[in-house]
Amino acid sequence: MSVLDWYDTTIFALRDLWMGFLGFIPSLIGAIIVLIIGWFISLGIGKLITEILVRIKFNQLFESGSWKKVLDKAEVKVHPAEFLGTIVKYILLIVFLMAAVEILGFLRFADFLTSVVDYLGNVVVAALIFVVAVIVADILAKVIVATTESAKFEYSHLAGDIVRWSIWIFALLAILHQLGVAQPLVETLLSGIIGVFVISFGLAFGLGGKDAAADAIEAFRQKLRK
Repeated sequence: MSVLDWYDTTIFALRDLWMGFLGFIPSLIGAIIVLIIGWFISLGIGKLITEILVRIKFNQLFESGSWKKVLDKAEVKVHPAEFLGTIVKYILLIVFLMAAVEILGFLRFADFLTSVVDYLGNVVVAALIFVVAVIVADILAKVIVATTESAKFEYSHLAGDIVRWSIWIFALLAILHQLGVAQPLVETLLSGIIGVFVISFGLAFGLGGKDAAADAIEAFRQKLRK
């Protein structure tokens, strides 16, 4: 190959490189614009959701819960409204990043970001499970305590704590299952706990209701004799 051939080959390679770069610039500019717009939109919506949740006193739903006392003793600060707002912000950020990556033609990286968004969706569902569990656990515990105290049950507060912790345990297992953490183990534990509760309830009802059932049968017999 002569010097002229080397020269032509080099020039053609540099020209192709330059043309490719010029063709890439519009995509790069478009991706940067999408990222900038997405950043401001995500930040604004995240703050808006946090502000709305604060205004409707969302955090106060968790202030009186027993779990809050446990976290305070462990010096762990939790702000549910800010947490949900932050999750929404990062989900939107990743969505805009996916759009920018697709503009640049990085399809495999876009697929990876899609899987991240899907997992963050599971995080949102897990957070909602936690919220519902905290509210339901406190309400049911108070109902159980009030009901058992009216019936002059000696261990009314213990019964309320058992109900509260039972709901928390179920919620924790549901959250782990939603997040995909050791799903076979979680399913086994969940099945075992349900079985224990069913058997315990059956035994308690059977043993506790034995005398009442005997009294009811005896009263029915006496009515028949009359």
